[in-house]
Amino acid sequence: MKFGFDIDDTLIRLREHAFHIYQRKLNQQVEKEKFDQLDRVEIHELFSLNEQEGKQMWEDSLEEIYFTDCPLYPGALEAIQQLEERSHEIYYITARPKPHGEQTKAWLRQNGFPVLDSRFFHGMKDTEKVKVIQQLDLDYYVDDKPAVLDTLAKTNTNLLIKDQSYNRNFNKFSRIIDWHDFLQNKM
Repeated sequence: MKFGFDIDDTLIRLREHAFHIYQRKLNQQVEKEKFDQLDRVEIHELFSLNEQEGKQMWEDSLEEIYFTDCPLYPGALEAIQQLEERSHEIYYITARPKPHGEQTKAWLRQNGFPVLDSRFFHGMKDTEKVKVIQQLDLDYYVDDKPAVLDTLAKTNTNLLIKDQSYNRNFNKFSRIIDWHDFLQNKM
């Protein structure tokens, strides 16, 4: 079977990692509870930053956010490795900017993810991800963003949503809360 995965906030805790980086860089301590209750992807409001300031903070911190010690979701690596061991095809489809593609592949490999160049897609907007996913004719696709999954609803791909505070009101697809459960349910 063919399995596709978004990376950020699906396999790795990117927003939470950024949250901790923002705390350090801005010298502000924000309660983790507030982060856990956010109903949107962007985190800048927690730090009293407006949209423009938040965008600038994200862009200024991007290298550190993407390529330092961003934690993986428990069980995510094991799930991907087991799928590969069982000869399933693994695809990564991410909206990360083109200039970060090679470094993202290297980071994934350094962290134990099986990555083939021909199965890694990056440098696109979320709307473009949909076209790639459709062309790949995946059996399963996992993402954290409801808008991406909703656009794919009429395809034959089995869609799963990685649980996040900002997508809890979206109940159209099966939800992954724990990656260990994913393995038990899909294998």
